[in-house]
Amino acid sequence: MESERIILALAALAQPTRLDCFRLLVKHEPDGLPAGEIAAALAVPHNTMSAHLAVLARAGLVRSRRESRSIIYRADLAVLQQMTLFLLKDCCGGRPEVCAPVIDSLTPCCPPAKEKRRVRSRV
Repeated sequence: MESERIILALAALAQPTRLDCFRLLVKHEPDGLPAGEIAAALAVPHNTMSAHLAVLARAGLVRSRRESRSIIYRADLAVLQQMTLFLLKDCCGGRPEVCAPVIDSLTPCCPPAKEKRRVRSRV
């Protein structure tokens, strides 16, 4: 991720309502939320929320899709991953004992389920 993109994304998150919005959308992955529900959850007027969502979208942090009369917003977790990796790329000068606590704290609270291997039977 280029420095300019990371700066744009961090700047978008440097505002309390947008940060709250992004965190709310991360919690609602992968389904996302309609714009009206986001505004209601954060107690923000619809037009103000629309402006905040536009800033987050320009920064690449959220994506939207139309469903009937609603616009559903989702956090772009790939961009979140890229931002995190950009910030940690040269973590601690390559000293794993210093980086380990930071990396451990990034372990998700709900890791993906391991896929069960199918056993093929010979017939």
